[in-house]
Amino acid sequence: MNLYQMRLELIQWLTTIDDKELIEKIFNFKKQESKDWWNNISEKEKESIEKGLKDIENGKTKPHHEVRKTYEKWL
Repeated sequence: MNLYQMRLELIQWLTTIDDKELIEKIFNFKKQESKDWWNNISEKEKESIEKGLKDIENGKTKPHHEVRKTYEKWL
C-alpha cells in the first residue's frame, strides 16, 4: 500500500468514527506532532543552523552548480 492509499484509508476510517474520546486522542496526537521542531533539536544543531543563517547573511555561500561540481562523484 502506498502513502496515498494509506491516507485515503485513514480519511475514510476517520469519517466513520463516532467515539468522541478516540477523536480527541487523534486530535491531541495531531497537535503534539505539529509542535515546533526547533524545541526538539540539540543545542549543537541549533548553533549549526544559526551559523548557516549568518553565512547566508554575510554572502558566504556557493551556487548550487558549483557545489554539485565538487560533489558530483558522490551523487
